[in-house]
Order: sequence, then C-alpha cells, then structure tokens
Amino acid sequence: MPASKVVPRGQWIHFEVERKDDSIHFRINKKQIALVKFSLGFENFGFRPWRSTVQLRECFIEGGIEIIKPSQPREYTIPTIDLATQKHRQVIIDREVGQYLGHPTTVLLEDGKTMLIVYPKGHGKGEIVFKRSKDGGKSWSERLPTPKSWATSKEVPTIHRVVDAKGKKRLIVWSGLYPARLAVSEDDGASWSELKKVGDWGGIVVMGCLEGLKTGKGHYMAMFHDDGRFFTAKPRQQKPVVFDLFKTYSRDGGLTWSRPESILARTDVHLCEPGIIRSPNGKQLCVLLRENSRRKNSFVIFSNDEGKTWTKPRELPASLTGDRHTGKYTADGRLFISFRDTTHESPTKGDWVAWIGTYEDIVKGREGQYRVRLMDNTKGSDCAYPPVEILPNDTIVTTTYGHWSKGQSPYIVSVRLKLSEIDVMAEKLRR
Repeated sequence: MPASKVVPRGQWIHFEVERKDDSIHFRINKKQIALVKFSLGFENFGFRPWRSTVQLRECFIEGGIEIIKPSQPREYTIPTIDLATQKHRQVIIDREVGQYLGHPTTVLLEDGKTMLIVYPKGHGKGEIVFKRSKDGGKSWSERLPTPKSWATSKEVPTIHRVVDAKGKKRLIVWSGLYPARLAVSEDDGASWSELKKVGDWGGIVVMGCLEGLKTGKGHYMAMFHDDGRFFTAKPRQQKPVVFDLFKTYSRDGGLTWSRPESILARTDVHLCEPGIIRSPNGKQLCVLLRENSRRKNSFVIFSNDEGKTWTKPRELPASLTGDRHTGKYTADGRLFISFRDTTHESPTKGDWVAWIGTYEDIVKGREGQYRVRLMDNTKGSDCAYPPVEILPNDTIVTTTYGHWSKGQSPYIVSVRLKLSEIDVMAEKLRR
C-alpha cells in the first residue's frame, strides 16, 4: 500500500501494534494497514528511519514486559578529542555536485608514498571510481580510467595488496552481492582486468577485511557477511533474519578463493562487516564486528589458529561500538581504529570517529585511552566506511565519505594526524 494513502504528510500519526492470539495487527490512525502471523515473543522493538528522520512524541507499552539490563554499559567514560573543526587536517579527495560518492577503501604501496583509492558513485552500488596519490594522500589525481565492467559494480568495492608464493605483488579489487567479482592488477594499478566472477556465491561488503596468514606464502583469509539475500543466486532469507559471518581462503596470492565457510550465524544480534587486526606478537587474530540490530554494542571474536576456529562472540565496551571498524598500529604500538559512531549514548553518534588504545585493551574488555571525533556528519549516520593508512613518519591518513556539508551530497575526505598530537590535546583537557 503506498505510504501516501495511509500517512498524512506533515501531520502527526497514531501508530499502533497489537497482538491478538497468533497475529500482529499494524494500524495507522486506527486503520489497519498490515496483518502478520507471528506467535513468538518480542525481544525488543524500535523505530528505524534509516537515512531519514523520525520524530517520536509519545510511546506506550502494555502487556508482559521485562526490563533487561544491558550486559555492557551503553555509554563510555574516556575523553573525546574533537578534530572536526580543524580544516588544516582535511583533504578533499573527490566531490561532485548532486552525486553521491560513498564507501572508499585505500591501499598504501611499499614506497610509503603511493596511495590508491576506490569508491562507488552511489550508496554502495554504483560505478567504481579509482584515484592515485603520489605524496601520501596530500594530493590526488583526477579520476583514472577503469575497465568497462567497473561501471556495473553492485556493492562497496574494496582494494587490497596481495603477494603470491613467488613474491609476485598484485592488487585486487572486490565487488560484492551476487556473484562476488574480482579485478586484478599486476602493475600497481596502472592497468586492471575486468571484474570476473569468483565462484557461485556472493555477499554484503565483499570483502569486509583481508589478512595474510602464517600457514604459507601467498595464503590469505578474507571475511564478509550476508543475511540470506545475496549468498546464492536466488535469495534465501529466513524469518527471523539470520546474519551469517563467512571466511574464504586463497592459497595462490589472492587470485582464486575457496567456497566460503560460515563462522557464526545468529538472529538475536546481527553481526557483520568484520574488521580484522592481528595481535602485536602475531599469534592471534581479532575481528571487530558491527551489531546491525542495534540491540547491543559491537562485538569481537578471536582466533589463535590462523582463523580455523573462533571464540564465542563477546560484546565490546561502548567506546568501541560502531560500524566498519578499520585499525592499524602506530610506531609506539597503540592502535588507531576508525569507524562510524553508533554508540547507544554518545555526543558524537552518527559521526566519523576513532578509538585509540592498545590491543590488550580489546582483549581485556577495557574502554581504551581516547575517542576522537574526526568529522561532523550532518545527516543521520550515513558516513564512515573508513580505511586507515600509517605513513613512514607515523602520520595517520584515514579516509571516508560523509555528509560533510549540510544539505549537500556526500563526498570523500581524508584526515591527517599523529597520536603525539592527540596526546597533547588530551593533556590540555585534563588541566
């Protein structure tokens, strides 16, 4: 039923949900708009405006209600350093009036200066744009030529450096949904193959992360998720929705990939968009996970055998709660993890933020050292799929998309900083 027929524009509405026996009735202004057969109990409820805005004036609940205490605090206590107004740190990589530019990933080449970036002309789906920087991200080329098939990308593209057993270096670009496709460059991005089908499978944000393994030269593991809509050619989404976290392996330096294996599948929390970090001693893998149902904080899992087995998911502190975690180590051994802030109670909710702390903080479930607001997103939480690169001089270059100018389309910006600068700012806050 068209929304315009049941929702008066510019007026408050009375929205009612009532269970009778094994049916749930949905009404707007006392008019029934939907009837669903459902006999199970509700764990929670909420209003999701997605990238719009919803105003809620009153809310009443009647029936058998149980208050569940959160397993982790929904707010954090560590200080937040705000860089959002420091324009000198910001580099605009690409902007086009009226065009949505989104979801970038970057790779820093071995010379410590050349950075490559890919991102879609659209929200995930859209033609892949490719650019190059020769000075560590201070300036960027125009949009570079790409193969014809890159215009057909259906999902967020991701770029990665891979090396095979013989030491041959390549770059690969993934494009997800069904089927997952892969493009390859053997000359550091000067030329690229077309996007080619990898297997009879797909998924959401393929690949969320990619990590070299210690099981052999040229061995890699990549991870992604799906909710039943895109893993197979025909959607097989269940009710309630199951979020599946997958891993896939390459033994030939990233050219071919195994059929994905499920690591975990849950309905109570929706764990997705994995971001992988290896421990400082190299013996453990840590994966930070977005919690897409918004019922709890973000989660973390660990592996002590190069991804063969994984610990049970554990909820993270509020300070690390967000979407699309991407982290790298700085020279002093601390972690800089960039993400979209979806903390339940946060003054920077919906903005592009970062967490600074140690790997041990994550292992022990501690809050960490600082939070940093990198930029102020002006529209909901539509921002921050943020790659992170560390330059040889320990400068952090983190990049993402967002609604950085109110009322305008999102565009691509990077922010440059050093942790030593953040330490000085934090010390001033303490005085």
